[in-house]
Order: sequence, then C-alpha cells, then structure tokens
Amino acid sequence: MKHFDYVNTPRTFLTPYTVAMLTGIHEHKGKQVLFIEAFADVLSSLMEMAKIQSIGASNRIEGIHTTDKRLEELVKNKTSPRNRDEQEIAGYRDVLATIHESFNYINPTPNIILQLHKQLYSHSKISIGGSYKNNDNYVIETDANGNEKIRFKPTPAHQTSDAMERLCDAFKKAIEKNEHDPLILIPMFILDFLCIHPFNDGNGRVSRLLTLLLLYRAGFIVGKYISIEKLIENSKYTYYEVLQDSSINWHENENDYAPFINYYLGLLIRAYKEFEERVERFSDKNLSKPIRIKSFIDDKLGKFSKKEIIEACPEISKVTVERTLTALVKEGYIKKIGAGRSTVYAKN
Repeated sequence: MKHFDYVNTPRTFLTPYTVAMLTGIHEHKGKQVLFIEAFADVLSSLMEMAKIQSIGASNRIEGIHTTDKRLEELVKNKTSPRNRDEQEIAGYRDVLATIHESFNYINPTPNIILQLHKQLYSHSKISIGGSYKNNDNYVIETDANGNEKIRFKPTPAHQTSDAMERLCDAFKKAIEKNEHDPLILIPMFILDFLCIHPFNDGNGRVSRLLTLLLLYRAGFIVGKYISIEKLIENSKYTYYEVLQDSSINWHENENDYAPFINYYLGLLIRAYKEFEERVERFSDKNLSKPIRIKSFIDDKLGKFSKKEIIEACPEISKVTVERTLTALVKEGYIKKIGAGRSTVYAKN
C-alpha cells in the first residue's frame, strides 16, 4: 500500500538546483505584492485573458475543444454550451471561478475535491461528477503506430476512498507543521493525486485546478494573471515525461518526486517572469499602444502570430493590433508570412 510521507521525504529534494529555484520564486512572490498594489488596471486585463487561456488550455490537453470565439463567449457567460465539449468547458469555468473567489475558504479535503469534481460536470448530462471511480482505470500510452499499452496502473477502485483520505490528511498535517516549503509539498500532492487517479474521468483537469487552489492558498497567486494551464499545454510532452519518471515504483514507495517537483517549480518561474515583463511593459503610460506592440515584437525570436500579441497584450484591442501590424509590414520592419488563419509574421 502506498504510504504518503510528507514529513521525511521532502528533505531529500533540497538539492542546490531546487533550492535556487525556490529562492527565485520567493523573490518573485515578494514583488508580486508590489505589482498588485501599483497596477490594478493592467492586472484586471491580464486576469481576464488568463481565465480564457486557462480554461481553453486545460481542456485542450484532454482533447476537449471549441472555437476561440465560442470559448471566449462561454468564459464570459455570453452563451450556453452547445455540445458535450462545451458543457465540460463551462464546468471548468465555474470551478475556476469558485477557486478564484473563495480559495482561502476551500480546504483540500476529500469531500471538497469531490464537490469540485461534481461542479466540473454540472453542465453535463453524464452522472459521474462528484463520485470516485467505480472500476479500475489505467493510464494508456499510444505509440506512433496506434498501438496501446498500459503506462501506469493507478490505485484500484476499491482502495480509492481510503487513499484519498490518507493523502489529504498527510498533506494537511505537513502544511500545518510548516517544516517544509509548500512549493515542495504541492507538486508531491498533485503527483500522488494523479497516481491515485480517483475519478472515471476528469483527473487531469481536477489536478490542474487543485494546483491553482493550493498555490493560491500558499500565497502564490501568479496563476490568476498568467495561465499555468497554458504553460503546461505548451510543455505537455515534458509534463508527461516527468509524470512518467516520477511515478515509477510509486506503489512500492520508491518513486522519485524530484522530476515532477522541478518541472512545477520551472513553470512557476516562467509564470512570474512573464507576469513581471507584461506588467512592466504595459504599465508605462509614456508608451503608446503601437510602441508597446513593437516592444513585444522586439523580444520575440522567430515567427509570431497576431493571436500571440493579443494574448500578451490583453489591454490593447484587436483592431489596434491589426493596424499596427499592417503599418509595420508597410514600413518593412516585419514581414507577413502566409495568409488567412495561418498568417504569421517575422522581423526583417
């Protein structure tokens, strides 16, 4: 039986590399307070864009899709779901809103996790929300030829409730004891949750929502402004690799959490750097919007799209972005590659 040791195991991960990342993240956290107090107007725009990116990315990772236009309308509650994919997107939207608004009052207990899972499926006609799996499930890997094989066998269905009770209890006691950095304990908890794989469906999405919940409760709220889920989507092959590496011999209590921990610390560092760069770039009132767009382009290597600029500059309208790109093409500062939806740009 898996033993959740959140007292002794974390001590083994404090290598110079990991300690350096932890130190850097805590420094960024210190700046976070100053940015939030000084740039409320910019942060409001960043938060709205991060919601759209988070909801879209976390669902796309699981093969759940809709158009960009429909996604934005669903996130802003301007339309109703048309199909199962959109029902699940709407559910994710609702859970994310609950976490954003009430994270300080949501303890990660088994009952709370079941409630979050139920809310995830609140728009769906299927009745799996809010219940643990009723059959053993497996993490399946498909190779290039379409052949499937079992990559990991999670906790059996009949042991799931007990495993979740012990996991949440171990995490709660470790957090209350305050002996280890929560940035070590949180990815440990998420890895163990994924290895238990407690639900018939929705495990990946719930794990990412729990990641935000636990980070917010620990004071690391950068995920409100920069989409952690989008960063995971952009590095999903690495995500699956470290998940695989850290789950080897999990049932035997001999797995190595370090690859998964370091991956998550790397995500946070990227999120904080992107957060600070965006706020600094777009909070300068002396810079016109076209100059801000040009500044973003100057920092880009290789090709970039209009969508990337709109996502990076949420307070600048789509029309202004389009006009600026057209002007820069005419000036010869950038060149246009392709046409229609496949259009991208590159610096000359």
